[in-house]
Amino acid sequence: MILAGEIGATRTRLAAFETEGNRLHCVVEKIYMSQQHDGLSGILADFTKTEGIPVHSACLGVAGPVRAGRSKISNLPWVIDAREVAKQLRLNSVGLLNDLEAYAYGIDGLETKDFITLSEGAEEAEGNRAVISAKTGLGMAGLYWDGFRHHPFACEGGHADFAARNDLQMELLAYLQKKYGRISCERVLSGPGIKNIYDFLRDARKAEEPEWLRTQISAAPDPPALISRLALEGKAAICDQTLSIFVSIFGAQTGNCALNFLSTGGIFIGGSIAAKIVPKMKDPLFLESFLDKGRMETILKDMPVKIVVNDNCGMIGAARYTLIQKAFRTTSRAQDQAP
Repeated sequence: MILAGEIGATRTRLAAFETEGNRLHCVVEKIYMSQQHDGLSGILADFTKTEGIPVHSACLGVAGPVRAGRSKISNLPWVIDAREVAKQLRLNSVGLLNDLEAYAYGIDGLETKDFITLSEGAEEAEGNRAVISAKTGLGMAGLYWDGFRHHPFACEGGHADFAARNDLQMELLAYLQKKYGRISCERVLSGPGIKNIYDFLRDARKAEEPEWLRTQISAAPDPPALISRLALEGKAAICDQTLSIFVSIFGAQTGNCALNFLSTGGIFIGGSIAAKIVPKMKDPLFLESFLDKGRMETILKDMPVKIVVNDNCGMIGAARYTLIQKAFRTTSRAQDQAP
């Protein structure tokens, strides 16, 4: 039985998987709102006690950089130590991965129905891959291709500087700099980023905010989700303009990510936002921005671009990591014992 976790600033998901050959079957899953808890240990205690499932191995994907088996969650005051988690679960060791690294491990565990293709790319495309995911924050990870298989690795590209590409985006950048100082990509490409774009359009008088919308926004528990929904429904011009700017910047940054990792094997777009705004992501605006890289356009045209619509990709990846590590240890022992 494998315990897999996905720890983010908004929610913490835990699930128990059992193995059926090379396939994983989720036995139980539970979601906790991260902000309502002081740390991970209490959540783990509740899950293992209430579900009563014996844990034989575990791996957690966390929304933050992992160094020496420790991680400080980027948008949450939690510090997670793999050794402390292993001690609590009475295991020899526990895997601790950046959440996008875990997500990258999950890509090969998905099925065709879990993807929506935005660009087919070249036939039999192979090579490095990359993932980019916008949720509460912006995450990225690479998958190095050694000629036989992919090796996921983490990065913190979501915190790289935001690069404006036209006059309107330059005004957006100046607006955000007055509020926050240095502006990372995450300030724009995230749930809070959607609200930042909306506020800019309203405050800079680039679009009108109707009174009914002002009332709904102020009362909404999740303003970015409301803005996105109204944009897709065509009910507010300011919402439609907000989402158009978001998608244009998302396309450009996805292209940057693809070039940084030279992801000739494909780039995968994860996160709840892309999956919920698929009609807008299919708008030519996204791919036009993705391909707008001058002489590099021909390389980008050959890269498959897909949206991942399976929300369990990170959890599957965390569970797959434990299986891969187990197989690696078994192979290593066999090699050590060989004459």
